[in-house]
Amino acid sequence: MTIERLQRNLQQTLERGKLKVSRPAGCSSIALYLYDPEAMHGPLSHDEAQAVVAEPAYWSFCWASGQVLAQYILDHPEWVRGKHVWDVGCGSGIVAIAAAMAGAKGVTACDIDPMARDAAFINAQLNEVNVTVSAQLPAPGEADLITAADVLYDPDNLPLLQQFQQLSKQVLLADSRIKVLPVDFLKQLTVREARTWPDLNEFEEFNQVRLYAS
Repeated sequence: MTIERLQRNLQQTLERGKLKVSRPAGCSSIALYLYDPEAMHGPLSHDEAQAVVAEPAYWSFCWASGQVLAQYILDHPEWVRGKHVWDVGCGSGIVAIAAAMAGAKGVTACDIDPMARDAAFINAQLNEVNVTVSAQLPAPGEADLITAADVLYDPDNLPLLQQFQQLSKQVLLADSRIKVLPVDFLKQLTVREARTWPDLNEFEEFNQVRLYAS
């Protein structure tokens, strides 16, 4: 798997789009292949805009919650050290990479988007850590810890929370979209500020990331 494949994936949505290696401000010790806004000369065409709306390349941005959760894991490696970690909704792979860097015994980056799985795998190679990828959630008992960041932007994803509780004794969740979770087993640890990278100039409320743990 190569960066050229990742580039082709991006250009399925943005024909003029390009990737470059950058380090998100909220977790600068991890390098990622991300969308390069400077490569776009001029505004999006109508067809490009339609493609972006229909199939957004979420994996080509590093969202605020992912940065916060990744940095938290690097600052508190005891959460992952020696454990089998499954990162659900992995996107760019930043959280999975952080878990591998912090000493996890094994890390699986899970996403229903095959392009996100490509991104997580290639970004793990970029950071010289081992991460496997999967389209499926772990089987019961397979994960010592489940991590997830920015998976609740779609209300249809809320049932994932109950699945996490059933699949793993420990869960670490970061989210900036929902202020009150509809479950009791996750308790808020802290609130930290971060911005999507590259910056999408989102509403300030979406830059406030709440971190939860079971």
